[in-house]
Amino acid sequence: MIDCQSEVRPIQTLLLKHVRDAFINQESINRQWQNLNYKARVDFGKAVEEYEAFLAILRKYVPEIHFLPQDPRTGLDSVYVHDPIIVTRRGVVLMNMGKSQRRGEPAAMKDFFLREGAPILGELTEEAIMEGGDTVWIDDFTIAVGQSYRSNTEGLQQLHAILDEEIEIVPVSLPHWHGPDECLHLMSFISPVDEKLAVVYSKLMPVPFRNLLLNRGYHFIEVPDEEYNTMACNILAIRPGLALMIAGNPKTRNLLEKAGIEVIEFQGSEICLKGGGGPTCLTHALWRA
Repeated sequence: MIDCQSEVRPIQTLLLKHVRDAFINQESINRQWQNLNYKARVDFGKAVEEYEAFLAILRKYVPEIHFLPQDPRTGLDSVYVHDPIIVTRRGVVLMNMGKSQRRGEPAAMKDFFLREGAPILGELTEEAIMEGGDTVWIDDFTIAVGQSYRSNTEGLQQLHAILDEEIEIVPVSLPHWHGPDECLHLMSFISPVDEKLAVVYSKLMPVPFRNLLLNRGYHFIEVPDEEYNTMACNILAIRPGLALMIAGNPKTRNLLEKAGIEVIEFQGSEICLKGGGGPTCLTHALWRA
């Protein structure tokens, strides 16, 4: 079943790609990591251990998990399955990746969904680029879309033509930050963790977007400066009030728990911090009840 116009409702069906099928082996990592702008070389053995522990947590809460297979069109970054698609109630929208090394991932996903018989609503083509990390469902019928080095105006226009007319698209212009070589997605500074509650790093939030959320009744949990680079903003809501985050951000965890959010941590030095993708990046919910 494909139905996911929320960031927080209980995950029923989840899409993943195991590190064994994305990283393949240490030789593959050694060949790619610098060209992909990873912060450090990933240790394949440790990455598999971390991923298995991450997967064990998800299996406790998610009834159905699907795995993408190995594919020669993809590389290390394909472990971050959130970026090549958007999921709506009517089907999957295939992105056109802003990072050139990831351009083969949407086609690989398309083949997977066709084999599984999942509906494909549309796909971005030609000059239109967009990545799933630049999209956040604000509510059931409103999606915020970052305008960044990874998602452009043509991508926004094509997405508007694909989506149902009842879905409002909110463009969000993102800052230069550290430049085009470092990924700054919309989800780099916001993760909804409950209805109308989001973990944010307000220093990167455009004022109109921040005010829009406040005007719609959102409350914020503010990530401290010292925990932004350790991806305290990248949190997966398994269901309302249950959050999965990378270990090593105690201040943010304390703020979450004070707000009534149950927190589960996992070790992510190899599978998250070195490649710049947290638990939301590693997953894509296909159905949230």
